[in-house]
Amino acid sequence: MSFIPAGTVYGTLLNFRGELQALGAQANEPPYKAPPKAPVLYIKTANTWSADGADIPVPARVPQVEVGGTIALVMKAPGEVAGYMLLNDLSVPHASFFRPPVKFKCLDGFLGVGSHMLPAQEAGDPATFRLEVRINGQLRQTVDFSHLVRNAQQLLADVGEFMTLGAGDRLMLGCDVGRPLAKVGDRIELRAGRLGTLTNTLVAEAA
Repeated sequence: MSFIPAGTVYGTLLNFRGELQALGAQANEPPYKAPPKAPVLYIKTANTWSADGADIPVPARVPQVEVGGTIALVMKAPGEVAGYMLLNDLSVPHASFFRPPVKFKCLDGFLGVGSHMLPAQEAGDPATFRLEVRINGQLRQTVDFSHLVRNAQQLLADVGEFMTLGAGDRLMLGCDVGRPLAKVGDRIELRAGRLGTLTNTLVAEAA
């Protein structure tokens, strides 16, 4: 069953403690001069969505792609979560951590979307989620969602302070530090227990 979004997909930056620790003194430099006090979001536009099993085209100018394995809340109604699903938030490696440019995050096909939603009533505490990122069958990263700055409930509440998420919207919990790199020809697989698997292969963009 396809779960290509009906609404808007929002990514969340700096929601893993390891991300903030890795920034160190950078978080206090201009123009912001302090770590963010509210969730930092960005949009993965509709042109980025790729179904589970789909090939994802990579432009010739992009030698490597950063793999952002994550889990997203799927909204049923404002403030109400229908369930959780896997997302592969790909991006071009970049140094901008507060305001990632669209040209790095929103290339065609650069969001793998899982085909399975785990209903909220069956999920238990999202802090127990564990996600494995495998490239060509080799384990490259394990993501532990107990290490979030804001857990799923707090993230949703804090986002709700300044915007409304509607039915079909997705809100990513974030991508942890240590995201692996992949290149054309690589097969990327995300695994997360009852959330199933999400697989995409990087291919060269047609000339």
